[in-house]
Amino acid sequence: MTTTVFTTMESPFGQLLLSGVRPDGGGPAALATVTAPGQKYALAEPAGDWVPDPESLAEPVAQLTAYFAGERTEFDLPLAPEGTDFRRRIWAALDEIPYGETVTYGRLAAMAGESPRAVRAVGGAVGANPLLIVRPCHRVLGANGALTGFAAGVDRKRWLLEMESSTLF
Repeated sequence: MTTTVFTTMESPFGQLLLSGVRPDGGGPAALATVTAPGQKYALAEPAGDWVPDPESLAEPVAQLTAYFAGERTEFDLPLAPEGTDFRRRIWAALDEIPYGETVTYGRLAAMAGESPRAVRAVGGAVGANPLLIVRPCHRVLGANGALTGFAAGVDRKRWLLEMESSTLF
């Protein structure tokens, strides 16, 4: 049995909401969601059955804090996002985009072993990414290098890419 737990943390984007799945016996939680205020397709408040438990989400908070401070370029966390097999393949490909680099949706499709014709479905999977920042959907650009499709807002996407010193193409 597991319990869904949550905590919040301050960030350059405002208060982030983190949720995770914790074994009922206690211990660290596997991170399930990270959302920012005003983010599309995300809960703005904890669900009614979530339990506040900052201790079991202390490591994700520490790693995100270090990331925003420019002290961390990768996340090393147990993850438990919910999604279809297709979305999980796309999210796994997101994990392969190095810090400070960007790819197009077409390139991401190829990285996930999908046809270039799947680019819209890939975009949908990227938009449904429940792990904002941790799973770097902000590193995906339109075919012409445009900053498109970031559920937390294009200004935040630009901020993250500038912080990572990405070269926009």
